[in-house]
Amino acid sequence: MAAAERHDRRPGGKSPGNPRTGPGERLALNGMGSFEWDLTDGTLVLDEAGMTVFDLEPAEFDNTPEGLGLRIPPDDAARLGDTVLAVLDGGEEAYGQYFTVQRRDGRDQWTHTQGRVVRDEEGRPLRILGIVRDATAELAHLNALRKLESARAQQATIVQRTTEALSRAVTVDDVTATLTGAGALERLGAEGLALGLVEGGTIKIIALSGESLEILSERKFTRLDGTLPLSQAVLTRKARFVTSLAELSDEFPLLADYLNRIQYDAAAYLPLIAQAKAIGGLVLFYRRRTEFSPEEQNLCLGLAGIVAQSLQRALLFDQEREFATMLQAAMLPRRIPEIVGGEIAVRYHSAWSGREVGGDWYDVIALPRDRVGIVVGDVQGHDTHAAAIMGQLRIALRAYAGEGHPPSTVLARASRFLAELDTERFATCMYAQVDLETGGVRAVRAGHLGPLIRHTDGRTGWPNVRGGLPLGLATVFEQEEFPETRLDLVPGETLVLCTDGLVEEPGTAITQGMEALAHAVRSGPQEAGALADHLSDRLWERWGSGDDVALLVLRRAPDPGTHRAPRIHQYVHQADPEGLSEARYALRQALRDWGMPELADDVELAAGELLVNALLHTDGGAVLTMEVLPEPVRRIRLWVKDRSSVWPRRRTPGESATTGRGLLLVDALATHWGVESRGDGKAVWCEFDAAGSAARRAP
Repeated sequence: MAAAERHDRRPGGKSPGNPRTGPGERLALNGMGSFEWDLTDGTLVLDEAGMTVFDLEPAEFDNTPEGLGLRIPPDDAARLGDTVLAVLDGGEEAYGQYFTVQRRDGRDQWTHTQGRVVRDEEGRPLRILGIVRDATAELAHLNALRKLESARAQQATIVQRTTEALSRAVTVDDVTATLTGAGALERLGAEGLALGLVEGGTIKIIALSGESLEILSERKFTRLDGTLPLSQAVLTRKARFVTSLAELSDEFPLLADYLNRIQYDAAAYLPLIAQAKAIGGLVLFYRRRTEFSPEEQNLCLGLAGIVAQSLQRALLFDQEREFATMLQAAMLPRRIPEIVGGEIAVRYHSAWSGREVGGDWYDVIALPRDRVGIVVGDVQGHDTHAAAIMGQLRIALRAYAGEGHPPSTVLARASRFLAELDTERFATCMYAQVDLETGGVRAVRAGHLGPLIRHTDGRTGWPNVRGGLPLGLATVFEQEEFPETRLDLVPGETLVLCTDGLVEEPGTAITQGMEALAHAVRSGPQEAGALADHLSDRLWERWGSGDDVALLVLRRAPDPGTHRAPRIHQYVHQADPEGLSEARYALRQALRDWGMPELADDVELAAGELLVNALLHTDGGAVLTMEVLPEPVRRIRLWVKDRSSVWPRRRTPGESATTGRGLLLVDALATHWGVESRGDGKAVWCEFDAAGSAARRAP
């Protein structure tokens, strides 16, 4: 039979009939009939039960496939016909298909057909035998199972997503943020939420989420006396599922006003039980919900259990963190001593994650002879043990420094002390003794970041402070050598010490953080406390630090002199060619401001010679000071101080000599000059009289 001929024999021109077991046989099964479709002459015979399935009367059916089109919708008929043609053309023996039958009462009946193709010896199809049956109940049950399975899958997804989200919550604030953040209500399958914690004899509402629920914040604290449904659920430890909130008004008069203002229909009041103790309560609000099925109730109870476990874990963590931070606060100095000749500001920030406790510390130590010791350090680790070690080490280092030992000895003894403790921790440290009267700084470093200095002209620099091994390790490896580096802090300059948490950004090199710190110091305010706040705002919060930060800012008081006798100071590093240029510019600008610009050339030239001599022939930088001496004759005095005790020697160079003319030039330019001892170094000075300078320039 050609495919076209077979196509014309589809039931109703659209869909093939359903086979039965044989002609004349009847299946008396309820809702099931049989048919025989002769593909040769196109006749289709339905038994009585089959007629019932199709809701056909004998007079209505003409025993042709086209006659079934009275009951089968066109789309279903076409789909069924395509299935039969595919079986006939493909040489297959059987098929099965669901379709709908439109009954007389307008109801759509799901129907199923199964057919078997009978072929001749050459494989040509002769007839189709099959059955038809009412599948409405079957599919209804299947749909119910599918809905149930879908609901279970959805509930499993809710539980999984909620568990996953809360697994990352560490503190109580983390838990509330997880339950109220973006997508949280969708995750819970609710439209609103209220969360409360038991505190003494009250329930404290700590989280609200959902439209119109903000009015519940008016009752942030409620007595745990059963006068409200949440407190009743907590007291009885039994969940309550309400499908009409309006019905609660009579039972709970205190809630009546709020029920009229919130926009929800149903709610689940759930106690939060952890280790057989009610620690709080959770309310999930819903709209357009008329019932809570057993599965939905179990889902709510499961969510309450997850929240309860997360809250209990967070409460314990917060208690431990509070204890740890109190311990750490007790280990840090409670009071910073007042200093003469400068100002000090300290800041401490705990990490944003973990127990928020670590081993970073700072200290300011009053020393003999009006000196001050400044310290920042970091004990390895971020736990209470690190904080305890930090406290012991800080006290020991303070004691060694207070005894008057030099900085190298202080760190050597501190390293020995740490090595003798019952711990494997080590510590890095930066310690400096500062004489604010002279500006002398003796700095030592134990595996720690060096200091940053902001000069009076706004430039910043990281002086090369030599260092040793971290404390503890230095003793273990028998290398308790901490070489001192001498620095000069001129009036108005600022010294910044910090731990690495201020300059370390995750995923970047520490040099980038050091550059960022230097830029922030340059752009920051002058006053020490304001600068410390500026650095905290710009850097610590920028990194989102997972590390602790200790910060110490020391500024030597400015020394501008007086209105009649002004003064400037400048420090020039040994390996800083820009410093020489900046110093010359500062001198010329100051003389212009002081009304003596005619001295600029002489002073600048002399200062350059003295500075070059100091930087070339001594080990370290030089401090440049220029001041006005108003009595008895207004004149300028220039000082260049270095740390060498060797006095300069005036020489008479030959014609071909390339050096040795510096003091000769100073002698020719200045009215007076000389050398003085200054502490552990010397100062070369020279004076310039405005009238004398003008006379030398006259023709």
